[in-house]
Amino acid sequence: MINNTEKPSVFSALEVANVCGVVNQTAINWIRGGHLKAYKTPGGQYRVYPEDLVDFLKKRNMRVSEELLSKCFSVKNKNNKLLIVDDDKGLNTVIATYIKKKYEELEIFQAFDGFEAGVLMTKETPNSLILDLDLPGVDGFSLCKRINENQYFGNPNVIVITALEDSDVEKKVKELGVKHFFKKPLNLLEITKALDE
Repeated sequence: MINNTEKPSVFSALEVANVCGVVNQTAINWIRGGHLKAYKTPGGQYRVYPEDLVDFLKKRNMRVSEELLSKCFSVKNKNNKLLIVDDDKGLNTVIATYIKKKYEELEIFQAFDGFEAGVLMTKETPNSLILDLDLPGVDGFSLCKRINENQYFGNPNVIVITALEDSDVEKKVKELGVKHFFKKPLNLLEITKALDE
């Protein structure tokens, strides 16, 4: 959960154009038009941070390559955001309160159903997710599948929590890229250890 201060690489307008499959002038027009965030070097050249290019591509539903994502800060180091998804509002709030005391710098978002979780995942791209599987609307399995298949979400650290008794549940979510699995009732100390990974 500690921020990385390493400076990311930057892109020239020509490199942006190559990533997007357009001519150099188009990239310059995007920058001048305020559509793509950039800064000018002392020599008057435009430079674009990888995260700003990723945001630009996402907003236009354009493909974001793994190579481009690798040039960004890892999501964990970039934004220090956690999304807690559980329809049990009391438990959701207990988890949020406990973690906030341990990680004051962490920005915590709460969702109480799968649909709300999907909206916040898209809007905030949290670097960590505590996810209940048994949710109204879109269930936790569907969310895990979407996160695993879509690089747009930046490969967050997904921590699944569940009261489901099905013996195959853990195997199913691990196949969807989930690293941490906890059965309810929860040990909050174990959850915070999983957040540190």
